[in-house]
Amino acid sequence: MNSKINLRKIILASSSPRRFQLMQDSGFWFEQRQFDFVETYPNDLPAFKVAQFIAEQKSNHAIHSIAPDEILLTADSIVVLNDKVFGKPTDFNEAYNTLAHLSGKKHLVYTGVCLQDQKRKISFTGTSEVYVRPLNHEEICWYIAQHKPFDKAGAYAVQEWIGLCKISEIRGTQANIMGLPTDLVYEGLKTFDGALVFPQ
Repeated sequence: MNSKINLRKIILASSSPRRFQLMQDSGFWFEQRQFDFVETYPNDLPAFKVAQFIAEQKSNHAIHSIAPDEILLTADSIVVLNDKVFGKPTDFNEAYNTLAHLSGKKHLVYTGVCLQDQKRKISFTGTSEVYVRPLNHEEICWYIAQHKPFDKAGAYAVQEWIGLCKISEIRGTQANIMGLPTDLVYEGLKTFDGALVFPQ
């Protein structure tokens, strides 16, 4: 019996260790490659469309390096509160301000994904609602000093202290909050010829 879920290798165009782990834990056959890309989007783009837009731009940038039998996977995650997009913080102050905004409120995590080969391209967005308990000054400072969340959208990781001790409710998948809606990735692969082992 073939142990692979997918017969065609996926190229994960991301340097994220969390996306790597999610792909590995899901049983996907893949290779991780890093591509330099400047993330930009139109200022008038609705917040819920930003992550998918960036994922599509990343895909357009990297598709030239993919072999005909490979499938390219690109993704981007953002945190949104009151239509304001919170990406990766650049320093302590930005991380502090982000967490202060999220404290005691519900926010949305959008992860946009694009799957593309030489013949087909699809994109979609995973959505999760996250409820964060109030964070005080000492908790925010400790978390930033301890975990240095400068590579994480919204300045936190759901698998770290804030996720373990300060998130009271999640609606949606935890994988999506970590950076990749693996359930939607699997469903998306069903639309590519010869991608999956399991009969459809």
